[in-house]
Amino acid sequence: MYLDYFHLNDRPFSLTPDTSYYYNNFSCQEAMNVVLVALSNGEGIVKITGEVGTGKTLMCRKLLNDLPDEMLTVYLPNPLMEAQQLYRAVAGELGLASTTDVSVADLLNQLNTRLINLSASGQRVVVCVDEAQSMPTQTLEALRLLSNVETEKRKLLQIVLFGQPELNERLAQSELRQLRQRISFSYALGPLDFEGFQGYLVHRLQMAGYQGVPLFTVGAQRKLFKAAKGVPRLVNILAHKALMVSYGCGLHHVGVGQVKAAIVDTDGVSLPHNWLFGVALIGLLTTLFYVGILLTPMVGG
Repeated sequence: MYLDYFHLNDRPFSLTPDTSYYYNNFSCQEAMNVVLVALSNGEGIVKITGEVGTGKTLMCRKLLNDLPDEMLTVYLPNPLMEAQQLYRAVAGELGLASTTDVSVADLLNQLNTRLINLSASGQRVVVCVDEAQSMPTQTLEALRLLSNVETEKRKLLQIVLFGQPELNERLAQSELRQLRQRISFSYALGPLDFEGFQGYLVHRLQMAGYQGVPLFTVGAQRKLFKAAKGVPRLVNILAHKALMVSYGCGLHHVGVGQVKAAIVDTDGVSLPHNWLFGVALIGLLTTLFYVGILLTPMVGG
């Protein structure tokens, strides 16, 4: 596509949560500090919330990669499981033999014994749950029961919940009040501010191998930031499309016009009506350029 054209080694704005592209902005650093402090102090349950696209999954994977070796990690990317499935998933990650035919009570006893043995050998267990707002109530309660395993000094299993703000609404329900009281630390991820957004653009382009002059004009950056409202996922979507438009128009930078075209092509992102004619013209020119590419081979592209 446009990789060779812009001298890139990789797609800089892919939506895949690649930890090598993790950008440690202020909000992410604060959230990570909250988690690390809670884990180092042996606290039971930590909660990180954030709107869609603010980087919760990427942070979760970064945490799993960076925790010290003495912390065994269990990653639950799919919250839609029953309580027994949860116990079996944790048991499997902790090296217990097949538990298919084991009752819930026996399974819990085996987990308790395993956690005690791991603690005696100097190891701790951290369970990270992604998209926790979608976890069934009974399964959330099963998580609380798991967190009850402890010595006189500290918890033997710690839990980090990553979820959308709806998780707070779930936890406000009466039937989950015991779980809510177990949450010792929490943090709400915010969107990027403009300075953080600029650093985010530069970081992702550099990680993808770009070494040239600023690829996005200042005007394009401001328009992109305003449209994406600082949400990293929307930044990725719009920046990727703007690069495609610039490539299609034969440009070696991304200007305001290319960002406008990307905005129009993206659901959930609004554009003032007085911009629409200009963007429609850009779209027409881009289409004609692509037709030219198909009919006439590009030289040096």
